[in-house]
Amino acid sequence: MIKGAALSEKTGMHLRPAAVSDIPLLRRWEAAPHVKAAMGADGPFDWEREIPERVDWRQMLIAERDGRPIGFLQIIDPARDPTGYWGAVAPNQRAIDIWIGEPDCLGRGFGTEMMRLALARCFADPAVTAVLIDPLADNVRAQRFYARLGFRPIERQSFGADACLVMRLDREVWATPPAARA
Repeated sequence: MIKGAALSEKTGMHLRPAAVSDIPLLRRWEAAPHVKAAMGADGPFDWEREIPERVDWRQMLIAERDGRPIGFLQIIDPARDPTGYWGAVAPNQRAIDIWIGEPDCLGRGFGTEMMRLALARCFADPAVTAVLIDPLADNVRAQRFYARLGFRPIERQSFGADACLVMRLDREVWATPPAARA
């Protein structure tokens, strides 16, 4: 399997664009306690507005494993996001939101595979220099997960009512095999 491929042979994971028909599923996932806890106070997405709105600075994706939807990923260009959520961000970066919606899919390595596919999408653009993520400051488990993928903490920042730890994965780190990272 080549880097950047849309399907993981390892887990049968595939990322596809979210569709309007996915909104009931996304609402169900969003109401799940484990997803609510990870989302913080920012609350639910405006699915009815955002999913049909196709813009070149955002990808809203459904992760499927062997054809079964299991999670959601959003990849944005934070410098071009009109909401200004990330504040002043240098160009040529991406930011990811991710969650596994199906409780029976937690702790099985699917989040890692979702992130690998998402990172391959991000870095498929040779201009992209880094990827950002913003787990809640008290979500140590998520922070450890991202650290295993090569993300490093860069700052604590408040996003609305949420205290977050902004983490960054630089292209050079992503391109280095995990065993070679110190």
